[in-house]
Amino acid sequence: MDSLQRLGAWTIDLWLGCGRAFILLFDMLRVIVCLFSRFALIVRQVYSAGVMSLPIIVVSGLFVGMVLAFQGYTTLTQFGAESALGTMVSLSLLRELGPVVTALLFAGRAGSAMTSEIGLMKATEQISSMQMMAVNPVEYVYFPRFMAAIIAMPLLALIFCSVAIMGGYLIGVVQLGVDAGVYWNGMRDSVDIWQDIVQGVLIKSFFFGLVAALVSVYQGASCYPTSEGIGQATTRTVVITSLWVLAVDFLLTALFFGLQ
Repeated sequence: MDSLQRLGAWTIDLWLGCGRAFILLFDMLRVIVCLFSRFALIVRQVYSAGVMSLPIIVVSGLFVGMVLAFQGYTTLTQFGAESALGTMVSLSLLRELGPVVTALLFAGRAGSAMTSEIGLMKATEQISSMQMMAVNPVEYVYFPRFMAAIIAMPLLALIFCSVAIMGGYLIGVVQLGVDAGVYWNGMRDSVDIWQDIVQGVLIKSFFFGLVAALVSVYQGASCYPTSEGIGQATTRTVVITSLWVLAVDFLLTALFFGLQ
């Protein structure tokens, strides 16, 4: 009986949380008319979430590309198809690895930072003070961070894919001796601008940024205003965002590439 009660309580909390998150999303979409008047706040948050995430994105992209080239070359040489290394590296990164790994890294670095910042503002009663002065925290605190994540995620994914492709070039061409022209020509012939770059990178990253932004802002806004509560909310942000990113990735992949 206790197990059933706990399951029921968990289910109710889950649906209540989803409902509150969508209410928060609706509130943030309502203030989108303030996009240009709050442009400076959004730019500041883009710098905090996007530019400050560049080191981990660049380093991770370089190593992912190099590992992918190593593994791909080892497999392709068994079939005498090492000339397809550029095709394999580019399509793997653009369609799948680039956007997903970028979103997971973003959740761990920028998403957790957003949650902890908002949670700390709540714990120090800055949010309550803004409400007492008739200042809408959705407009000044939540919305700029929400928009920053949506703007930064596609740009970071493009940077990740570009660096990873160069990492694959360093290993495949410089280290393993694949012809440079074959590497780039295979990539040029196989990559489709709309299908692989627009759908595979930009549209996927847009939805990943939407998920990461909503989860991060909601967890910060709804956390208990204590150090323990902020820590738990930060952990939930990373876990929930990662799960939702993988779920949304499956849905978008099935929509874009599975129905051809």
